[in-house]
Formats: sequence, C-alpha cells, structure tokens
Amino acid sequence: MKIVVVGTGYVGLVSGVCLSKFGSSVVCVDNKETKVALLKNGEVPFFEPGLAEMMRNNYAEGRLTFSTQFGAALEGADVCFLCVGTPSNEDGTADLSYVEAVAREIGRTIKEYKLVVTKSTVPVGTSEKVRSWIAEEQNARGTNVPFDIASNPEFLREGTAVTDFLKPDRVVIGTDTLQATEIMRGVYSFLPPEKLQFMDIFSSEMTKYAANTMLATRISFMNEIANLCERVGADVEKVRAGIGMDQRIGMEFLRAGCGYGGSCFPKDVRALREFAKQVGCESDLFAAVEAVNDRQKQVLFQKIVSHFGNVQDKTIGIWGLSFKPKTSDVREAPAQTLICELLKQGARVQAHDPKAIADTREILGDMKGLLYVDHQYDAVNGADALVLLTEWDIYKQPDFARVKSLLKEAVMFDGRNLYSLAEMQRHGFAYYSIGRPGLPPRRDK
Repeated sequence: MKIVVVGTGYVGLVSGVCLSKFGSSVVCVDNKETKVALLKNGEVPFFEPGLAEMMRNNYAEGRLTFSTQFGAALEGADVCFLCVGTPSNEDGTADLSYVEAVAREIGRTIKEYKLVVTKSTVPVGTSEKVRSWIAEEQNARGTNVPFDIASNPEFLREGTAVTDFLKPDRVVIGTDTLQATEIMRGVYSFLPPEKLQFMDIFSSEMTKYAANTMLATRISFMNEIANLCERVGADVEKVRAGIGMDQRIGMEFLRAGCGYGGSCFPKDVRALREFAKQVGCESDLFAAVEAVNDRQKQVLFQKIVSHFGNVQDKTIGIWGLSFKPKTSDVREAPAQTLICELLKQGARVQAHDPKAIADTREILGDMKGLLYVDHQYDAVNGADALVLLTEWDIYKQPDFARVKSLLKEAVMFDGRNLYSLAEMQRHGFAYYSIGRPGLPPRRDK
C-alpha cells in the first residue's frame, strides 16, 4: 500500500514513521524545504522518545521518504492523510485554512481514485467541507475522478506518541462507503481488529473533541478542588486517592497542578466551545474549563508574591519549560505565563529544561531579565527561590542539600506536587505546592 501523509508535525511524522514500519510505502510531504532536508538527514525537529531511531531505520530501508512535491507524491497512492495544523483563530474557532489548501490541491491533482483521510483535529462537518473543496477543484478543471472521505482522529500523547500509535487503546475511524472502510482496515491491519472502532464521520469528528475536553475538564475540576483544599487545610493528594479509587472515576487526569498546556487541550476546548455556539448549543461548562485553566496558570505567581511581598529584583529559578515531560513542546505551557508575569514585575528568571529551551526561546525570545541555563543547578545558583513547573525525571530526586546551599533562601514552589511534604520539611524548605498545606519558612536559621 502506498500512503501519503501531508504535514510533518507531531501527528504527521509519528503517523508516517509508524505506518512505514509495517511494509507500506509512505511519503511524508511538507511545503517547508528546510524541514524536509532536516528529515532526510535523519533529524527530527522536535523531541519525541523513540521517533528518530525508527524514522532513520525506515528511511534507510526505503519504506519512508520525504518530499516537498505533493503532486508527484500523490501519484499511485491509495490513501492520503491530512495531518496539517488547525490552530485557533482569534475567536477560538479552528483555523481550517491549511486543511482547505491541501484539499483543493488534491482536487487539482488527482488522476485516479484516492481515499482522503482527515487526521487533523477538526470541527464536526469538516470532512464534508473537504469533500466539497476537492469536488470544486475537480469541477473547475472538468474532471470527475472518484474519491472517498474518511475521518481518523489521532489520540497521541506527546512523550508517548510512538507507543500510543503502535499500541493504542482504540483507533476511531469514520467512513461512509464500504471501499473506504476496507482500505482503512488494510491501513491498520497490524492491529487486532477489535481495536478498530468504525462509525459515521460526524461521530468520529466529535469523538476527538469530546475526549480532549473531558480530560481537560477533569484537570480543571481537580485544580478547583485543590484551591478549595488550600482554603480549608485539606490535602488534595489524599482527596485524589479517596475519589480515584472509585471505579466510576479512576485516578487518571486527577492530578492538581499549575494548569494544562500543549497543542491539543487548549485549542480543542476553545474550538468545541465556539462550535457549540455556532450550532446554537452554547456551553457554560466548556467556557468554565478554559477559565479555570487560565486562572490556574496564575496560582504560582500569586504564591510567590504572597511569600516575598513583591518580586522586584528577586531572582527566580525555574525547572521545566515544556508543558509536560518527555516533549519539547512549549505551546501554551504554564512556564511562559509565569515567566512573563515575573519579568513584568521586575524579577529575574534563570530557567532550565532538558529539551525545551530552544522552543521557549523561539516563542519568548531573549527577554530582558531571562537567562536560559544548560544545567539544572545553574538555575538555582544565587536564586531567591526555585519553581518546579515540569515533572521531568531529572528533577524527581535532586540533591536537596545542594539546592538549599545554592539558594539565597530555602524556598521552593512546586507546581506539580512532585515532592512529599515530609521530605521538604526534613530538608528545611519553605515549600508551597498545589492544594496541600504549605510549609512556612523556618525561623531557626
């Protein structure tokens, strides 16, 4: 089977690389020549565990190729996956301009039957738009080449994307013809048949938004509970265990923290909120999930200000810039909100991350007062406090004695509840986390 994947971001590249592992001929297409050259050289433009090695192996064995020539890549292909970006417009709706551009190019290019599969996260009804855009371009050139449309939303978690693709909980596929259904069975023939969930296209498109918004809702719900816990002296970690053991609820996505970020949850919640408005079903819940998350990203800054009184001329060390561990993705990461607030109030920031410094610098630039450091302890050296924002493995068991000796004061703010209260008390830190009792500064110094 010949497969074309349009777009080499997280979704497109992971999908293309993994599909080529099982013998299909896969061409990953991108209109950025520099990016394609990078991929041909065996370099992945973002960090994703296990992806680079698999990509190089499949490329070396000839099953995987990269191209900027969409028309040539499409010749002889059975399936074309659309994996282009759908960023948020200013009003929160999904920007479908990249999807439309590719669909119209397909309409101008195809010479024989194709199955066109939308893998990008798109609002309900987008597949029908893709169908109409392809048909419009065919009509304009006086052709009527047959094609089918399918929806195959991705459920890849950054940091575990390769495993998620190869060993998924399920694969959601929306089709409306028998031929499209059988082709998609062939694409995913490396999986047990029971993993494939076939449904109509509208339901497939809705499933993606529903899943991400449900997970985001659980996070925002738990952050609201955490804020209540702090007010009354409860411990959110104990509350999480108490409700998570209920089989109807479960433990996943019930961790309190400093807010969610990344490429999916923020834009998908906004897009579903706006889509609901457009179809006359405005949702207070979707808006509240987003509002809670925006507010939660300010919590650590408020704790820092409460501790110091003000942060003018304070130096704050930061561990973690990516929105989650095992990825270099910093889109809408809580770290950016905190850094900007600190700098605005006259503080200095020393920031470390094992993978995401380059991506953060691309978004924030070299702001005055912001120093990126290569070693985690350089972020602590001479700082007035340390803030943990991403639970990377290298931060889980630090040398607390060294951290304490490098700080001006033994003060830590933990946005991920990574450390136990007993441990931090034993080491003599003033310690502030999310939804748990704070440890005040020791007065015996």
